[in-house]
Amino acid sequence: MNPWIISGIIIAIGVIILIVLYFQGNKLQKKQEEQRAQIMENVQQVNMLVIDKKRMPLKEAGLPKIVMEQAPKRAQRAKVPVVKAKIGPRIMTFIADEDIYDLIPVKAQIRAMVSGIYITSINNYRKAPVPEPEKKGFMAKLRGKANTASKELNEAKSQKNK
Repeated sequence: MNPWIISGIIIAIGVIILIVLYFQGNKLQKKQEEQRAQIMENVQQVNMLVIDKKRMPLKEAGLPKIVMEQAPKRAQRAKVPVVKAKIGPRIMTFIADEDIYDLIPVKAQIRAMVSGIYITSINNYRKAPVPEPEKKGFMAKLRGKANTASKELNEAKSQKNK
């Protein structure tokens, strides 16, 4: 066969794959925006004493069975930022947002916005110095840049639609 035909077929398959991934990404991004809006509707302000924080797989985090049943298998093996905190007399396990995980001080009392078992933001530190953020690796920097770019794009779209 002619090498031009083979390279044309490979390019066509690559273009089709990119188009499918583009539309699938848009669909997943809309779904994520809806979930974020739902989380923000159910947010509550809570005073908590942070005992410990770690990045660990969901299986080892000690979360309730309902959470483990609802999580897909791939997500159960992925490492997530887990925070153990004391709220009143109870010690609970929370999952922190990636953006604020580095800002959470250990062995300190904080005021946080919580939706279920998900910590969305921190409002107040009490007698706790803000910890130095951990040095980020190459992939973490890329993810952060992608997140900020997508937020800016979403804000521009929402302003355009108004």
